[in-house]
Amino acid sequence: MNWFPLGLTYATFYMGRYNLNVASTEIMSRFALSKAQFGTIATAGFWTYALAVMFNGPLTDRFGGRRAILIAAAGTAAMNLIIGLLFLNGWQTKIVVGMSLLYAVNQYFQSFGALSVVKVNSTWFHVRERGVFGGIFGIMISSGYFLAMTVGGWILSYMSWYMVFIIPSAAVATMFVVDYYMIADTPKKAGHSDFDTGDATSQHADKDKPIDLAYLITHVFKNKVILTLTAAEFCTGFVRQGLLLWFVPFLKEVHGVTHGSSLFSVATTGITVGGICGGLMCGFLSDKVFQSRRPPVAFIFYLGQIVSLFALGQTKDPAIASFLIGFSCMWIFGVHGMLSGTASMDFGGTKAAATVTGLLDGIQYVASGLTGIFLGSILDKHGWGVWTYMIMPFCAIGAILMTTLWNATPKNTKVVVKA
Repeated sequence: MNWFPLGLTYATFYMGRYNLNVASTEIMSRFALSKAQFGTIATAGFWTYALAVMFNGPLTDRFGGRRAILIAAAGTAAMNLIIGLLFLNGWQTKIVVGMSLLYAVNQYFQSFGALSVVKVNSTWFHVRERGVFGGIFGIMISSGYFLAMTVGGWILSYMSWYMVFIIPSAAVATMFVVDYYMIADTPKKAGHSDFDTGDATSQHADKDKPIDLAYLITHVFKNKVILTLTAAEFCTGFVRQGLLLWFVPFLKEVHGVTHGSSLFSVATTGITVGGICGGLMCGFLSDKVFQSRRPPVAFIFYLGQIVSLFALGQTKDPAIASFLIGFSCMWIFGVHGMLSGTASMDFGGTKAAATVTGLLDGIQYVASGLTGIFLGSILDKHGWGVWTYMIMPFCAIGAILMTTLWNATPKNTKVVVKA
């Protein structure tokens, strides 16, 4: 009753965030934008999200996940509706500047989404269960991509293109109403008993006291494990958005795969299926094989990213390329859910779960911003032949970082053992 609507709401957020990705070829062709110009819009959103999620993490820890998800839903619904109505009424001028501003504001509200999910569930799941939670988090993200990419592709194929903004607005607004009546911040507020979750702050006497600057400096910004995870999430951000922002024009320009085609559905559905499989595999391996240690699983999945992206860059077959989009996402989403959704709760604890999630998610979107204008400019200049090879080094760096945290758990973060 608590978890399902929260997860479904976050999935609709993706529908109202990655509609920009799925409409990329439509926007670039309709308004004669280069990849660098389109990338500017994406970068404005990514970097706004990065700053906002870092500042909004401590805010969410102070006023609770339920209030955060309601703020996020209201703002996201409003901004998508505004964008859709502007295009409906024939908006033609200053598209790059206008869309950059509107998409940035949308991303500001979206930044509360992951924070609220992790904050609420940090009080509902024990450390021993959180690997599986990471799998559920991955399913939730993958469902969001299904709504954004697959459903978005159907919308573009059979409706007016601006409906790709208006329909997500309605979906998010619906979930705002559902969440208002159903979400509870803690088990106690839902009529159950609170319990010791076994994380980094579960036994602190002041675990329910709002965090302050002194706590942030001592327990978050000086924590070597959290800082290493932050560096790894920078890598994840470049890999994740480097693929997802550009795969639609890549498939169209290199392999002739367009919206509404069967191969486009293979790619977009593959993102969902691959993400679900990756999330579940990460959760199972972490909890059942590695005794709730997250870094070993993340290391394996970073290596999987290298292999799949190399194959994607090499293949000349449209069907194989479409399949490899989803296969790559299996490895990418697995790591993202494990680090941002699970490790953040483990090492931030119930007290600072949203703050650490904000730090990890924020640095991820700093890197994501580079995949917009920076990677777009490179693609304009050098073409698609360099695309996946620009992404792969970040996978390797992420894998190396995980070896330095091989045995780290919430209870032994002072003793970090290398593999």
